[in-house]
Amino acid sequence: MCGECGCGDTTVRLTVPTTRTITVEQAVLAGNDRLAGRNREWLADRNITAVNLMSSPGSGKTTLLERTIHHLRGSRDVSVVEGDQETVLDAERIRAAGCPAVQINTGGGCHLDAGMLADGLDTLDPPVGSLLFVENVGNLVCPALFDLGESAKAVIISVTEGDDKPLKYPHMFAVADVVVINKVDLLPYVEFDLDTCADRARSVRPGVEVIPLSATTGTGIDAWFRWLHRR
Repeated sequence: MCGECGCGDTTVRLTVPTTRTITVEQAVLAGNDRLAGRNREWLADRNITAVNLMSSPGSGKTTLLERTIHHLRGSRDVSVVEGDQETVLDAERIRAAGCPAVQINTGGGCHLDAGMLADGLDTLDPPVGSLLFVENVGNLVCPALFDLGESAKAVIISVTEGDDKPLKYPHMFAVADVVVINKVDLLPYVEFDLDTCADRARSVRPGVEVIPLSATTGTGIDAWFRWLHRR
């Protein structure tokens, strides 16, 4: 787990082949959960739907956001909180797509937390009844452990990452309200089985909706838009 932030499951197991397993107890993130509760109330009072996008780096979160912003233009107010360790590159892309965005740089941090989102909300001041996206730091471990007060969690992977990711990072997929499998236009060039990945995702999150799409070409993107509209 991450030594910088101290995050982790309540039980971390270090397994040494043919010898023994060491169990380490870690503190519950009660302070973050209290702040997340305040964020949730703040958003609910304003009828704002907040979707936390989580993935490994390079999955295509920002490209998916750009397409989504263009699709919703004129029908729904949208704003974005961008999380990265460094740079404002993604926030610049979102603003160029015509959407208000605030960049949060975590430095050595591997995730956004509820306090960071509260700061982002204070800066953005999203309109009542709007849609807010939180593009979390690229990481398939730590973001899953920090409640932000969001309305829903979307986990995005790409076909270039392998169909075993739900089994290798079960805590991330266990909190997903939807799993997006991006870059399906690359399927002819990689070893990736959509059905296997979907089955593995549902083995850790029974019944979770799985949406294969290409944010680059637009293939399958309507299923993502329908999921958003249902929120």
